[in-house]
Parts: sequence; structure tokens; C-alpha cells
Amino acid sequence: MGLIDVKKVKADFPILQREVHPGVPLVYLDSGATAVMPRQVLDAMREFEEQHRANIHRAVHTLAEEATIAYEDARTEIAEFIGVSNTKEIIFTRNATEAINLVVQSWGRANLKAGDVVLLTELEHHANLVPWQILAAEIGFELEFIPVTESYQLDMPVFYQLLESRKPKMVGFSHVSNVLGVVNPAEEIISAAHDAGALTLIDGAQATPHLLVNVLDLDVDFYTFSGHKMIGPTGVGVLYGKEALLEAMPPFLGGGAMIKAVALRSFTANDLPYKFEAGTPAIGQAVGLAASVRYLKQFTMPLIESHSRRLVDFAIDELNKIKGIHIFGPGKGRQLAVVSFTVDGVHPHDVAQVLDSVGAAVRPGRHCAMPLHTKFNLTGTTRASFTIYNEKADVEILVKGVRKAIDQFA
Repeated sequence: MGLIDVKKVKADFPILQREVHPGVPLVYLDSGATAVMPRQVLDAMREFEEQHRANIHRAVHTLAEEATIAYEDARTEIAEFIGVSNTKEIIFTRNATEAINLVVQSWGRANLKAGDVVLLTELEHHANLVPWQILAAEIGFELEFIPVTESYQLDMPVFYQLLESRKPKMVGFSHVSNVLGVVNPAEEIISAAHDAGALTLIDGAQATPHLLVNVLDLDVDFYTFSGHKMIGPTGVGVLYGKEALLEAMPPFLGGGAMIKAVALRSFTANDLPYKFEAGTPAIGQAVGLAASVRYLKQFTMPLIESHSRRLVDFAIDELNKIKGIHIFGPGKGRQLAVVSFTVDGVHPHDVAQVLDSVGAAVRPGRHCAMPLHTKFNLTGTTRASFTIYNEKADVEILVKGVRKAIDQFA
């Protein structure tokens, strides 16, 4: 497998050419929160807004027809990116969070009752916790959780015990942890859940930027991801759902586009996928997301995965040379794209602030995974996250900044 020419890649990202302080170039290590965008994505969005901007599926004028074609072509490209040929199964949302809420409020409200069980994990992002908590408080179903072991991996024996003893209706989990970088055994979990009669939902926000994802091979029932994690725009995300499940689910939001007919006291819902796309969607953002998919595909996802893993392994090696560093994750060869760590005697926010002074943009805090941090008695961690525009020199700046933080605060 070849290597990514990072110098060439960086030249495609205008924001990476700037200085964040006088004489201090930006080293962007916060792609796990929001990745920056290449010129190719920016140009695709600009071209759409300058030449084709109009609403879709409504008018018959030239711009409207061009906008509709661009939007639906984007749906097709994004479907193909995750192995789907049936575009009815691709729903555009604002982000992965909205996609999960759609499943919870539509499928969950229609299918769960008091006493039922939804099985999640202890490492979930709040986006795959809070929506279930909200509906559980209203309906009375129960939440159970697959534990995270001391080696920062899902406790699979307990998972099988919970399947047998609790008989969940839904199993929801992150494909890749946004804190630990661990890649969860998706195929195994899905197969076992289906054998136990449960449906499955994956939060794929941290997976699609780095892994070759084929939702049909996984046989997952619902899969969600966000554009802004994968060098695409904010404000657009995707829900994949099996057609039969989506057909049976009631609309999530009401308004224009999601209807076939409306009377004063009733309406008829539109066909898929439009039943779940009420109002004017993020058209330009969908075009941008398709452009980001094209950009990623030129490298191939296995090459991007290999690149991300090499950087993580290098970062772990270099950080472990510093006394007082503790890596919050399973370790070399078992983490993808992110490294979360603590520094003895230095608050994560202080670490991040010093890192900013040397140009390195990282994320301090609990990363919308408060229960996971609480389990390990951590008030927060500092997280560096990597993607195709990062290289070993960026890790060296990270290490330099951490040493500087220790000198200042420890």
C-alpha cells in the first residue's frame, strides 16, 4: 500500500496555509470535531451557489431543475460511498445527531413501549444517549449498556449476556469511539443482535472519514454520519435505513416536501426518501458533501485508514516518552484517528491553550462523552485527531506543545 503525499494534500486546504499567531502556522489536530475543507469542496459549493442556486423539486425553471439534479446526484454519490444502490434509503439530515433523533422519534416512538429495552454502550457520544433518554422518560422503556473494559474495549461477553437476559429491541453503538479511537466489532455486534431479534443503529460519524464502510455488507439497519467530520460542510448529515423499515416509520418533521397531499385536517406522506426531508434542505451542503466523498475516494479508504493508524501509533510512541502522560485508549495498533490523553498536574484546557500557542488546534474536555470519562474518574482529556492532511511533523508540534505545557504548569 502506498503513502499519501501530505504536502500535496495540504496545498488543497486553504485554511492550512494561514498563521494562527504571527509567525505560527496552523497545525490542525481537531478533525474529530470538525475537519477543514479542501478547495475542491469549497469550489463545488461556490459553483452551485453562483450558478445553480434555487429550491428543488418544486419549480420547472432552469435553475430549479439544475439544483434538483445536483442534489439528487449528490444523494447517489453518497449512497455509492457506503455501498448502497437504492437511493430511497439515503435521507439527508443536518448531521448524525439529527439522524439518530429521527430514528429515535420515528422508529422508537412507533415501536417501543414500557418495559422494552434499548441496548447502548458506555462509550457513546451524547448524540446516541440523550435522544434515547428523552424518549425513555416519556414512554418507560429501559436503557442497558455494554460496559467498557479497563483495556478500553467493549466487554463482549457481557454484551452476549445482555442480549440473552434483556432481549433488547434495538442495539445502538458507535462504529469508532470519538474519544478512545477504538473500532468496535460492528459485524459481530450486528449479527448477534439480529440473531437475538434486535435491530441495530450505528453512529458512524468517526468511521466514514477513515474506514471503507459498506452498510449492506454490515447488514446494519440504520447508519448515520455527518459531513463536517469528513472534510465536508457543516449542516448536512446522512441517515441510511433499510427501505422496509423506513417505509413503516412515520414522518419525523412536518412541512413542505414531505407530503403528497394536504387537507385542513389530514395529509398523505410523500414517498421515500422525501418523507423524512421536510422543508428546504441544505442543498449546497449536500453538493459539498458529494465533493468531499469524491476527494476521499481518490486516495481509497483503506489507504486513508492506514495513514490515520500510522499517525496515531507515532503519536502514542512520542507522547509516551513524556513523563506524566496517560493515553486514554487501547494503544498502538488498536486506535484509529484519535489520541486522548491526560498530563499529570496540568488541566486539559491549559494543555490545549499552550498547544494553541505553538499552532496546534486540539480539543480539551469530555468530548460529548461524559459518562465514559466519569467511568474512568476523569474530568476531561486532551484529544488530538488526525486525517489525510496530517503528518509526523504535526505530531512533533503536538509533542513540543505538551512539553511546553508541562514546563509552564506542572
